[in-house]
Amino acid sequence: MKTLLAIFLTLFLGASWAANPPAAAPLKGEVLEVIDANPYTYLRLKTTGGETWAAVAKAPVKKGTQVTIENPMVMSGFESKSLKRTFDKIVFGSLAGAGGATASADVMSAHSGIAKTPDVPVEKVAKAAGPDARTVAEVTAQKAQLKGKTVIVRGKVVKFSAEIMGKNWVHLRDGTGSSTDGSNDLLVTTKQVAAVGDIVNAKGLVRTDADFGSGYSYKVLVEEATLQK
Repeated sequence: MKTLLAIFLTLFLGASWAANPPAAAPLKGEVLEVIDANPYTYLRLKTTGGETWAAVAKAPVKKGTQVTIENPMVMSGFESKSLKRTFDKIVFGSLAGAGGATASADVMSAHSGIAKTPDVPVEKVAKAAGPDARTVAEVTAQKAQLKGKTVIVRGKVVKFSAEIMGKNWVHLRDGTGSSTDGSNDLLVTTKQVAAVGDIVNAKGLVRTDADFGSGYSYKVLVEEATLQK
C-alpha cells in the first residue's frame, strides 16, 4: 500500500508540475551600460553568473543601479535592427517596479505570430530559374551545404506575419517536401510585404539552427530576402 501511495504521489506531483511549471527566477544585477532604442531599453548587467544583456520595455534606468528583471526569457541570436547588432544571448523580461511593462510579452506575441503555419495544401509551383534556384524541399535537405549562401525559392505564400522583431515573416510552400518532417514549408524573413496566396520568388541568405528562444527554433530559414512576383 505504501508503495502504491508513493507511486500515486509521484505521478500526481509530476502531472501538477507539468501543468504549472515553476516560473523562472528573476534576474538581478548591477547596470553597467544602458542603451535606449525603441521599443526597448537594453541593459548590460553584472550578475552573480557573469555579465549579460537584458532588454525591457523602454524605461528610465541609470548606470550603476541595481535592477531586477522579472519573468526572464532567454533568446539566442537576437538581431536588433535599430542597434544594427546581433546579441549571442539576451534576456527579455519586465523591469521590477516599472508598472509591469514587459518586453517578453512582445517576444511571446512574436512567437505566436510566426510559430504555427496552417496546413494549407499547395499544388506544385514551378521552380525558379538560375544556378541559385532551389525548391523548398531542396533548401531543407541541403541546409548544411547552403548555410550562408544565397538561394532563390519560388513558392506560394501560405502565411504572412508583419512587423515582428523588426521584420516580416513569410511561410512559403511549393508542393515539394513532406508535412511529416516540415520539409514542405520554408520560413523567410523580409522587409517587403506579401499577401497569402501570392506566388513569389524569394531571394535571400540561408541560415541554419536559428533559435528565437522559448522553444521556437528553426533548423533552416532564408533571411533578408527580397520578394518578386
